[in-house]
Amino acid sequence: MQNLRKSAQLTGIALCVATCLFFFTRNEVPAQQPTASTQTVRAISAPRNPLPPEEASAGVTRFSFIVYGDTRGRKDGLQLQYEHSLVVDSILAMIRRLEKTPSPVRFVLQTGDAVVNGRDPKQWNVSFVDLINRITGEGGVPYFLAAGNHDVTGVPSPDDSLRKVGLKNYLEAVAQLIPPDGAARRLAGYPTYAFGYGNTFVLAFDSNIAGDETQYQWVKAQLEGLDRNRYQNIIVVLHHPEFSSGPHGGPKVEPPTAAVRARYLPLFRQHHVAITFSGHDHLFEHWVERYRDSLGNRHRMDHVVTGGGGAPPYSYTGEPDLREYLKANAGDKVSLEHLVRPGSEPGDNPYHYVLVRVDGTHLGLEVIGVDWGSGFKPYRSRSAELQDEK
Repeated sequence: MQNLRKSAQLTGIALCVATCLFFFTRNEVPAQQPTASTQTVRAISAPRNPLPPEEASAGVTRFSFIVYGDTRGRKDGLQLQYEHSLVVDSILAMIRRLEKTPSPVRFVLQTGDAVVNGRDPKQWNVSFVDLINRITGEGGVPYFLAAGNHDVTGVPSPDDSLRKVGLKNYLEAVAQLIPPDGAARRLAGYPTYAFGYGNTFVLAFDSNIAGDETQYQWVKAQLEGLDRNRYQNIIVVLHHPEFSSGPHGGPKVEPPTAAVRARYLPLFRQHHVAITFSGHDHLFEHWVERYRDSLGNRHRMDHVVTGGGGAPPYSYTGEPDLREYLKANAGDKVSLEHLVRPGSEPGDNPYHYVLVRVDGTHLGLEVIGVDWGSGFKPYRSRSAELQDEK
């Protein structure tokens, strides 16, 4: 049975990679994937327990949040995403389990690729929206979605006509979830936003357009304007991983990844971002980037790829060539550790999500596998502490 499962998943990965190649470029859309419709996307319901205004939570230093990504399904537009529903069931159970503890789950982050073709309203309405309504309704917590290439296309220009169709649908879906246009924590017209809760600041940006100057300057201004006495932890959410050994990484560097490495990672080191969460590759992977600041002090930034939200699992393809990146950032004495490598077979990389526990500046991860992956232990256990020994 396990062999049959892995064989089916191998077939799925081949189909998935072919699909991704399409969504990465501006090609004509296949007839079976319509891009225009008079139908509008239903807005996901606002959370039953929204986050308070930033100033009202300033004293909070202990809580949890959940991260996962790549939920697009095999039958988007035809039925609810079944594999994603398994993940949602487990997320809701975790929210209930922690509700009365000192570390309740306060929000959920999603690293992108909600549906196969974000330009088709039916895929959002039939397959995705009602699952997230369970998280904001039953679970009661806010839900924050980063834009993936399947959601808004991988076209690098924010003004592209195909991208605008997907972006319109994305913004309709999340209209009650992210800060509105005109808010201080939202880049108007973009799927780029931020929010603060307790001692933690979360920033989501669109890595499909990582070369866009307007977005970069907005992200830069958000980080430069932070009160770091309050916001001790900075979390970044994007779709394309900075480093990956899956089909989208390994020996090749996709243009969005190259742009993120060149522009955003030096900025994130400057402002001592704690963790970046990404997806795109449907697996779990963990990198640690260590560096020194201008005074010689050592720092650590963790890069976590969590793409196990229900899309067909991917597998390890090889180590990325990091020589150019390390050379370009030698002034910061950057080094990289590949802490967790994905499995060599798709069946070794189960559906999953990540529980992040915040306790002051102490951050810990727990990776929860779903379905056949209930025993998933990527660290030889399910958990990791994100601190180096002093």
